[in-house]
Amino acid sequence: MTAATYQYVDLPDASVVTTRALLTARENVTDTVAARAMMCIHGGAGFGKTLAVNTCLLALKPGEDVRKITFRARPTARAVRYELFTALDLAGEPPRHPSEFDRLLKTALAERPRTFLVDEAQWLNGEAFEYFRYLWDEPSTQLAIIFVGGAGCHTVLRREPMLSSRVFIWQQFTRLTPDEVLEVIPLFHPIWADADPENITFADSHAAHGNFRARAQLTAHARTALARTGRARVDQELLRWAFSRLA
Repeated sequence: MTAATYQYVDLPDASVVTTRALLTARENVTDTVAARAMMCIHGGAGFGKTLAVNTCLLALKPGEDVRKITFRARPTARAVRYELFTALDLAGEPPRHPSEFDRLLKTALAERPRTFLVDEAQWLNGEAFEYFRYLWDEPSTQLAIIFVGGAGCHTVLRREPMLSSRVFIWQQFTRLTPDEVLEVIPLFHPIWADADPENITFADSHAAHGNFRARAQLTAHARTALARTGRARVDQELLRWAFSRLA
């Protein structure tokens, strides 16, 4: 977690904008870490969950030891152990037996306070979530856990009463409302700063739909079009060309 921002694409001059969801996440993440608790941030793809959490956690460093774990497939408890071993930078070879592995992880987690950011948590099944609960429940560990994932993350967590009852804060990310779009998108990138509000709304209703990832894609294409045409501002003709790349 060394990058200053966590944009979906390499978009020069883009800024992290302070949406209501990000402000709420900042409070929620800070309170969760202070309480050494667990929280779940969930919502649709591209709504800005990971960017918001990374930005909030970055503000807590260097005082907080943050370790990020990302899953791309449905892991077993064994796979979670190995991911944690790697994330904690533990020396030597991973233990072969589960009980020995568990002792090693609990000993490491008892050394000092740590925060795990578990991204793409929608890939976790009940077994994997239960293993995180097992480590968090250990009295000697000083662990905060932030699960970030799609709707599936929320659904699976809610199916696990033992874990769900221990989640300190739940936060759902949703699409930007039309009013929020007009408020924050001009701050997101210079090409929107002096754009006609009608064109910002036009771009949202035809392509972005309140989704920050879609807006980043659209901005990258619109920026290319401005450079190639020499136009000073985005207009609907230019935006329609950008839309054609997103179809």
